[in-house]
Amino acid sequence: MNTAKVRSQRKKQTAPTDKIRERFRSLIKSFPSTRTLVIGDFILDEFVWGKVTRISPEAPVPVVNIERQSFVPGGALNVANNIRVLGGTVLPCGVVGKDLHGRLLTRKVREAGIDTGGVVHDKLRPTTLKTRVVAHSQQVVRFDRESPEEIGWQDEKHILNYVRREMKSVHCLVIEDYAKGVITPALFKAVIALARKYGVTTVLDPKEKHFAIYQNVSVMTPNLSEAMTAARIGPEESKLPLEEVGRRLLRRFKCKAAVITLGEGGMCVAEQNGNMTRIPTAAREVFDVSGAGDTVVAVIAMALGAGASYIEAATLANLAAGIVVGKLGTATVSVDELYGAVAGYARQ
Repeated sequence: MNTAKVRSQRKKQTAPTDKIRERFRSLIKSFPSTRTLVIGDFILDEFVWGKVTRISPEAPVPVVNIERQSFVPGGALNVANNIRVLGGTVLPCGVVGKDLHGRLLTRKVREAGIDTGGVVHDKLRPTTLKTRVVAHSQQVVRFDRESPEEIGWQDEKHILNYVRREMKSVHCLVIEDYAKGVITPALFKAVIALARKYGVTTVLDPKEKHFAIYQNVSVMTPNLSEAMTAARIGPEESKLPLEEVGRRLLRRFKCKAAVITLGEGGMCVAEQNGNMTRIPTAAREVFDVSGAGDTVVAVIAMALGAGASYIEAATLANLAAGIVVGKLGTATVSVDELYGAVAGYARQ
């Protein structure tokens, strides 16, 4: 084979990937022009850091000598923070208690430069608090303090009033459901109706508890366990192809696309047009999966707001998730890190 022919073949092999890389760069550059409304459960993540030097004489458990503690906005606010770090405008809406942790969480959000106009304060509810004890880069135990009850009609009214004011100015709506009480059937139905009225793309991060209420979102992002449950797969169907699981999700929830996250298996994207796409994982080293799903949702929302297809949005989100799982604790992805992942994608 002559040299000219070899060069021609090499160009044909590399050109498509280079084109995709430039497309991803263009989408990332458009992130600052996007506005995203995030509705969901607000959580304060507390990390207690220390070292284990011995086992307790009282019980076979490690004794952690505490060295420091830190607080980070979590839940729907981690999605919001991911969007903020990547340069987008984000409008989070949710509920906190009128307590010390609620004030601390609101202050942390404000200090991050995120709008707090959608924060609803409820004196009858505690702020959801997740406390993780970490020693030697390993999570030892987690404590959750929260109310299992749904928010009341007054909180729903405050949220809807805020959503009505902001919906017409946003590119994407994220519903981040942690099943902590904010996403009620009435609220879900109302915000989806508003999004459809104004032609706003909707991204849902679902929870099994509320499968009965989900309908008519643009894209949903279940993990594999959630997807299998939602597809109503019985023991006799345990080996059902992932593509069929995706098709069942599309039929049941009437969504345009389903992005099933598979952990170390990457992602599977099912679309109403019949396309089924597998995306291999981009993670090289996994330290902590805390918040990785929030990063996926944030990047999908921003990418769709910037004009990406579902496959493009999911691929960018997969690259971002591959970065965040390599960090300890509730983490975010920077623009430079995402650009670096895109450059690496071109060499895969």
